[in-house]
Amino acid sequence: MGGGEDLERIAIRSEDGELEAEFVPGANMLCCSLRHRGAELLHAGHGLDAYERHGKTMGIPLLHPWANRLTGPRYAAAGKQVQLPAAGGRYATDPNGLPIHGALPGLMRWQPEAPSGGDRIRARLEWSSPPLLELFPFAHELAFEAHAGSSRLTIETTLRATGTDAVPVSFGYHPYLVVPGAHRQDWRVGLGAERRLILDEHMIPTGAREPIAQREFTLGDQSWDDGLDGLTSPPEFSVWGGDHRLAVTFDEGYAFAQVFAPPGQDFICFEPMTAATDALNSGDGLIVVAPGAEHGAAFTVTASSRWI
Repeated sequence: MGGGEDLERIAIRSEDGELEAEFVPGANMLCCSLRHRGAELLHAGHGLDAYERHGKTMGIPLLHPWANRLTGPRYAAAGKQVQLPAAGGRYATDPNGLPIHGALPGLMRWQPEAPSGGDRIRARLEWSSPPLLELFPFAHELAFEAHAGSSRLTIETTLRATGTDAVPVSFGYHPYLVVPGAHRQDWRVGLGAERRLILDEHMIPTGAREPIAQREFTLGDQSWDDGLDGLTSPPEFSVWGGDHRLAVTFDEGYAFAQVFAPPGQDFICFEPMTAATDALNSGDGLIVVAPGAEHGAAFTVTASSRWI
């Protein structure tokens, strides 16, 4: 893997010029910047190099072939028992040593498809190389399309099973949103879900649920790292403060969400997920795509200013 800061970036802009996004095909199609009327809406984390080499998430990353954690370096899904190789250079681990966020970005180098640029970008990834199949032995391809519209960015992802095996679908995205000019102490949050997944001490869902007591609140010093389901129609998650409001709408294909807002950090993540955390083991919400079939999913980030 090379230095992430040297990787090519492709920018797209809305026709009215108010929204601009940058993507990095050589680092798993990361959206590394999203600007609305010149204001940056994404948290840069530890930078592009740390993301590409070590999976330290930032911007809007794709988590594939599993979103968030697994219970250990193994899973059983779609009729296969999979033992993961050692983590080094293949996937990241959390503080408990659990596999997290799928394959490292440097392994997933997408091929942009013409035409790219203007107000949209399209790209394709073939999941067929030995290093990738060792992590997830299900031949498939991913098609990616991002479109910059007036004050909104829509990202569509389609998984198609290209081999003779059915393919389990457990991907998600992790948008790191910041509200320009407002401190998180004052951010108001709205949740487009009705239930919280009960987690064990390792942040793995137990299978139990409970109602969300408050779906609109001030973030303040609260700490969030919670899985949600029972999504509203349409599922919209929002944060607003000062003169800015950001919303993430799950347009199709995502039945679960994760909300991540650790204390002391000026960002909040509303994560669209096709299945629950650890679904490759639990089967909770897991979709299995038959050979030759596909699963499409889309979400939209919308920005508005002076909206009060």
